[in-house]
Amino acid sequence: MNHCYQRSADRGLIFYTISDYLLYFTIYCVTAVKYKIRVLKLVLMPDHLHQAVIEERKGELSRFQQECQSRFAREQNLLCGRKGPLFEHPYGSVPKYEDKKVRTTLIYLDNNPVERKLVKNAEDYRWNFLSYGNSDHPFSDKIVLSQASMPLRRALGQIKLLHRQGRFLPYPLLQKFFHSLPDNREREQLVDFIIGTYSIIDHDAAIGYFGSYQDELLAAHATSGSEHDLQEQCIGKSDACYATMMRVLKQNGRYVRDIHEIFLLPHAERQELFTLLRRQTSAPTKQIAAFLHLPLQYTDSF
Repeated sequence: MNHCYQRSADRGLIFYTISDYLLYFTIYCVTAVKYKIRVLKLVLMPDHLHQAVIEERKGELSRFQQECQSRFAREQNLLCGRKGPLFEHPYGSVPKYEDKKVRTTLIYLDNNPVERKLVKNAEDYRWNFLSYGNSDHPFSDKIVLSQASMPLRRALGQIKLLHRQGRFLPYPLLQKFFHSLPDNREREQLVDFIIGTYSIIDHDAAIGYFGSYQDELLAAHATSGSEHDLQEQCIGKSDACYATMMRVLKQNGRYVRDIHEIFLLPHAERQELFTLLRRQTSAPTKQIAAFLHLPLQYTDSF
C-alpha cells in the first residue's frame, strides 16, 4: 500500500464548495477504475488530500495521479479563469508494507479532519468517506422516489447514466443539479447519492485491518495515528477558519456571488478582501492568503 499526499502548487485552497469536492471525487473514481487502482482511503481536505492506494500494475500509480490531478485542474482553471498547474509536483508517496504501519496510516488519514479541528470525530467528516463504510446515506435521509421532487429524480437518472458511461460530473451539471433542488434536504440526499454511486473505495479492505467498522471507529477515537515518513506541512492550527471566511464573503455579496470569482478579481481587489477578512475574522494571515491564493510572503508585512 502507498500513502500518497498532494497539495496545491501555491499552498492555496483546492476545495471551496461541495461542487469542488464532488467534481474531484467523480474524476478520481472514474480514473481509478481506468488504471485499476485499489483505494482503501481518500481524504479531501481544504488545501490538500491523502490517499491510501494499491497499484495492480507497476507504474500505473504515477499515471493515475497525473491524469486525475490534471483533469481536475483543467476543469477548475476553466471555471476560475486561471492557467497553469494547480497541484504541486511531484506528489508525496510512501510505501507501507507491514499491517501495523498500514493500520497506523489509515487511522492517521481518518483523523486528519479531527487534527485540523474541522470535526470532533472522524466519522463526522463527509470527505474522508469513513461513514460510507457503514451506510450509503450517512449524512441524509434515505431517498424515497415516490416522495422525491421531479428535479431530484431527473438528477438521479442523469448521474446513473454518466456513471455507466465512465464519465465524471462536471461543474455546470453539478451546479444545475443543486440550483434546481427545492431544499437542503434533497441537496444532502443528492450528495450522498453521488458519492454512493461513484465510490470505488474498498471499505471492506480498510475495515479488515481493524476487524469491524466499530473497531475502526474505536481506533480513530483512541489515537490520532502518526506519519513519520511523510511530513505534512500545514498552515495554522485549524482549518475551521476557511468556512468562516466563506460566510463573511457571502455576507458581503458586493465582492463575489460565487466564491470561484475571487480568482477573476484583480490582485488589488484580492488585497482588499484580505484586509476585510483580517478585520472580520480571527484567521491567521497566512491562511487568509491561502484562501485568496495570494503569495504567502505577502503576509510578512502584516
